[in-house]
Amino acid sequence: MSADVGFRWLWLLSPPLTGAQNMALDEALMLRAAERGERCVRVYEWARPTLSLGRNQIARGHYDLARAEELGIDIVRRLTGGRAVLHHREITYSLASPVDGFGDLRESCGVLNRILLNALAQMSVSAEMASPSGRTPVPDTLPCFDAAAPGEIVWEGRKLVGSAQVRHDGALLQHGSILVEDDQQLACDLALFPTATASRPATLFEQLGRAPAASEFARTFVAALGAATVDPVRPFTDHESLMKSAEALQQKYESDDWTWRH
Repeated sequence: MSADVGFRWLWLLSPPLTGAQNMALDEALMLRAAERGERCVRVYEWARPTLSLGRNQIARGHYDLARAEELGIDIVRRLTGGRAVLHHREITYSLASPVDGFGDLRESCGVLNRILLNALAQMSVSAEMASPSGRTPVPDTLPCFDAAAPGEIVWEGRKLVGSAQVRHDGALLQHGSILVEDDQQLACDLALFPTATASRPATLFEQLGRAPAASEFARTFVAALGAATVDPVRPFTDHESLMKSAEALQQKYESDDWTWRH
C-alpha cells in the first residue's frame, strides 16, 4: 500500500493541555471520525510533564505516586496501547480517521509512518522505519522509547518516534510521540520495580542542534499529508462542538478507575 491517503483531511494545533484534556480530545476526534467520517490530525503539547500509560499496560502498584508528585509529573492512561511515554521534551501527534481505505493495522501504520518520515525529512531530520525482523515489546515498566517495534521510526537504530493505534466502531486513533530531547529515563525512575535501565533513544535535538517548536512540526506534517491527499488539508474549525464532546469524556481520564485499571 502506498502513502497515498487520497481523502479530505483536517488539521488542528492545540495549546498545551493536561493529560486528561489531551486524551479526551483525541477520543472525541475518534468518535467524530466514526460518526461523521471526519479525518483529522492534531499536534499538541502538555501543560505539565505527564507519564501516559498504554491502554493494556499493567501499572497498578508498579509506580511511585509520591515520587511522581514530588517531581511534578502527572499520570494518565491512553486509549492506545504500548508502553509508558513521558510527555515533556517531545511533540505529540494524533490522527483520527475512519478505517476505510487504510487496510489492516500493519498497512495503516506503514502508510502513516511514511507520511511522518516525509514530514521529518522536510525538517532535515533523517530517519527510517525499523526492520520488520524484531518483535513488538511487551508493555512492562520500561518506557516506550526503550525499543522500536517493527515499522516504527528510528535513527541509527535508535527509536525517534513511538506510535500506537487503536480501532473502535469503524474508526482508528493513532498516537505518536516525537522526542525533542531525552528524559525518558524518568519513566523508569518512577517505577517501583524497574526492570532495567532504558536504552538511549534518538532525538530531534541530536540531529538539528536545536529544539523545534510543535508548530514547526505541525507545518511539515500537514504539508507531507497534503502531498498524499487529493484535496488541501484544511484547518479544523468546529472547536465548540469538539470541546463539548471532550469535556464529557474528560472525567474518565481523570478517574483512578481508568488510570489504574490494570
